[in-house]
Amino acid sequence: MLFLSHRQRVQGIKSYLRESRMSTPSSQSSIEDANNHSFWMPGNYHPTVKRTEDAFQACNDIVACFQERARVERQYAQQLSEWSNKWTPVVDSSRFCRCISPTTAHDLLFVDETCERVVPSGPLYGSLLKAWQCFMSSADRLASLHASICRSLVSEDGDRVRTWQKDTFHKKLFGGFKESQDIETGFTRAQKPWAKRLKKLDKARRAYHKVSRKEQAAREREVHAHGNPDVSIDKQKRLQEERELAQQEAEKVRGRYEKVLEEVNRYAPRYMEEMESIFDQSQDEERKRIVFLKQAFLSVHKHLDITNNETVRAVYNELHNTVTAIDEHEDLRWWKNTHGPGMPTDWPHFQEWMPEKKNKKEKKEVEKKATIERSVIIGGVRVRAMYDYVGQETDELSFKAGEEFLKIEEEDDQGWCRGMKDDGCEGLYPANYVEAV
Repeated sequence: MLFLSHRQRVQGIKSYLRESRMSTPSSQSSIEDANNHSFWMPGNYHPTVKRTEDAFQACNDIVACFQERARVERQYAQQLSEWSNKWTPVVDSSRFCRCISPTTAHDLLFVDETCERVVPSGPLYGSLLKAWQCFMSSADRLASLHASICRSLVSEDGDRVRTWQKDTFHKKLFGGFKESQDIETGFTRAQKPWAKRLKKLDKARRAYHKVSRKEQAAREREVHAHGNPDVSIDKQKRLQEERELAQQEAEKVRGRYEKVLEEVNRYAPRYMEEMESIFDQSQDEERKRIVFLKQAFLSVHKHLDITNNETVRAVYNELHNTVTAIDEHEDLRWWKNTHGPGMPTDWPHFQEWMPEKKNKKEKKEVEKKATIERSVIIGGVRVRAMYDYVGQETDELSFKAGEEFLKIEEEDDQGWCRGMKDDGCEGLYPANYVEAV
């Protein structure tokens, strides 16, 4: 069977979602880019709709192509006739003779109706003359054959494609075709509730990410105020309350986000079923077109394949093998994997918010201006990591969330601090990834 069962599709989607969740940040952008072009995303069914419209133009191109080939056949037939008409009088001039009475049986080979016996007076005579004449008669027969090929390509093959095109495609009053509009209407109707849910999901996701940024900002203000003698106790308490309120709001919005996501995932199987139903209708029509054009190409080949010459036969056998190798199943499978349901997609899933990492100065620049841009902390300040961080360069620290170490230099104007782990490992890290202990 060409298409996968529902269970196989669901299992494939689950496997793909697991791989998507395990993907690294560097690969996330490529996944999202592929997702934007997936058949399942709103509006991405247009290539399939356009395929139906392009099929009509393809019929026009096929007819025009072989009409031009028919003109080549007609011109070749005319050139053969012109060549024969030009040289036949020259060949016939070799038959001019003088009349005498036939005396031998050999003379009877040259008897004309007006002569009792003839003697050839041209450069060629006898069997050699008949062979030369045979070239002319062969040219006349070939001209007739190529003229019949011309008529077959136009009246038989061309009319056959035109008739099928007329019966298959029905133009609408204001442009377009009924067949493509029916498919587009079906896709639009199937995607309307899905697009509405995706829009709601995107709104919930953006709201959650917004309150997460607010919570992070409140947390950073609280961390900076903690232990600062210039900040009053009341202000520290107020900052703590702001952070707690922001945290509560983030949890509340997160719950709404997860609820909307659950609703979208619950509706996905129905959406898939409706979309594939419309897609299968388009595939059925495309299958009929492929099968018909395969037969049309075989008919054209039959009319063109007229020679028994070994070299030409090899050419036509190769053409015949190529035409007979047309496989509608392989063609449909390829369309499906590229524009249809076989394309990979990143189904909606929860996307955790991560703080943005500021750009770090070049290592040499940092070392050169360290005494100006940073102040060394005598003894260091104990800090705790709030997030996992993997150093991107050799002069950066890597740590896990909850890990504690010493901050030995204050934050520079690029948002980086210098820290030292208990094992003596020293390096730079983003200031907003830690909090004071």
